[in-house]
Amino acid sequence: MNRRHHAITLLQAAEDSPTLAKLAALTRDSSARLHAVELLIPATLRSAVQAGPIEGSTWCLLVKSNAAAAKLRQLLPALEAHLRRKGWEVTSIRLKVQT
Repeated sequence: MNRRHHAITLLQAAEDSPTLAKLAALTRDSSARLHAVELLIPATLRSAVQAGPIEGSTWCLLVKSNAAAAKLRQLLPALEAHLRRKGWEVTSIRLKVQT
């Protein structure tokens, strides 16, 4: 039996799979949220923060250290308010320190 296998892009695979499509959309949304608030994060901390998962109205930020998380914790009300003004339904932002 002669089968021809052809490569497809990740975007094509995501579009063909509802689960992958949802995951890709959540990833884009999380990145867009981080981009929207990055100017509110001190420049010295920006490299320590990555966009994390979205679970309902809770968004997670991945942080590289406890010190960075402590400073970001002080900024959470401002970040949440900014995202709501931009149209995102965010009730809370959770911080997860990456070890």
